[in-house]
Amino acid sequence: MTDTLTIGVLLFEDVEELDVVGPWEVLGFWASHVTSSTVRVLALGPEAGVVRGSQGLGLVADHALDEAPPLDVLVHPGGNGTRALMEDTGHLEWLRGLHERGTVLASVCTGSLVFAATGLLSGRPATTHRDFLGKLAKIDPSVEVRNRERYVDDGDIVTSAGVSAGIDMALHLVARFDGAETGERTRAGIQYEAPDPVVGSGA
Repeated sequence: MTDTLTIGVLLFEDVEELDVVGPWEVLGFWASHVTSSTVRVLALGPEAGVVRGSQGLGLVADHALDEAPPLDVLVHPGGNGTRALMEDTGHLEWLRGLHERGTVLASVCTGSLVFAATGLLSGRPATTHRDFLGKLAKIDPSVEVRNRERYVDDGDIVTSAGVSAGIDMALHLVARFDGAETGERTRAGIQYEAPDPVVGSGA
């Protein structure tokens, strides 16, 4: 990894807080304390400013979506707010546009349901929160639903299971972009003991 890597973490009303903060801690610690390259982690929202999470926590988006810099990776959390986003044609088109421009799309929990609503998961393996695996299949029956993996890496789209699985996915992204040793140093730095075993699948 030689050039600057820009990662956006999406915020929206009724986002699940750990879907945001878990990956943010991993990616932010990697960017600030471990990597020798330049990694930027940005908080994005429909508008700049405070959004309120599903459990009531206020989170601050530093950039509005239409003002965000080009992204190498987007982390799309889940939460109750994804119900509206699945019907938001502007949001779905924005995600399709990112995908066309080569941004890696990574979802946590029910964020994958939004990806499915874009059509981008058609014929591809994916996962989500265990309580929503059936809904993922219903949105797009062509999706190869993985019900055992904590995360599924299918190249330009990465999906993870419920809530805490976003931490495992983020550590996987660190290893993918910066090597397994860096991923392990990041895991040790945040003192995270992964479930044993962490089951993930790659492309």
